[in-house]
Amino acid sequence: HNGRKNHKTSIGRNHEIGTGPVPTKRPLLQAASLRSWPESGTSGPGDSRMKLTLIAVGRAKPGPAGELFSFYADRLARTPFGPLALKEVEERKSLPAEQLRAREAELLLRALPEAARAVALDERGRSLSSAAFADYLGRRRDEGVADLAFVIGGADGLAERVQSRADLVLSLGAPTWPHLLVRGLLAEQLYRAQSILAGHPYHRG
Repeated sequence: HNGRKNHKTSIGRNHEIGTGPVPTKRPLLQAASLRSWPESGTSGPGDSRMKLTLIAVGRAKPGPAGELFSFYADRLARTPFGPLALKEVEERKSLPAEQLRAREAELLLRALPEAARAVALDERGRSLSSAAFADYLGRRRDEGVADLAFVIGGADGLAERVQSRADLVLSLGAPTWPHLLVRGLLAEQLYRAQSILAGHPYHRG
């Protein structure tokens, strides 16, 4: 992931985000103009369903970062890509950095579906344009991949064993992002990728 924030993180909860109401505390997000998608069952690019899961260290707290994620996860759920399931894992014990990262790796890999293709987010990973990211997702979909999971580590990043499990190690750019904010950035890029694949006007550039 692209974050460096002190964070104490035992196994946490698994839940799905993307079907609830959009938060009302952020007028700027509410004001975004997003056209509706075709009804389910309409043929066209991007119609094949590929289950998307985000597995992340830490528990989301109320605030702008969580609202950003919910905003785009909700919109993604209305597209042919379908909902983005969120699984959160935590280690509450205070451990030295290396031990904590190893424990988080154990929890992340345990939460990762066995047959899923994995994308690990790490600042040392490969940086893709939005179009290239959409192309990657489109190729996985066209290959018949049923489960695609995105993995975000904690404040100390991802252990090597998690990155080795990944089909792609992805960076969201050179800046360092708080790891809870990375969830929202990823959700937006997934929504944008779907718009590119489907020829939706959300993406212009």
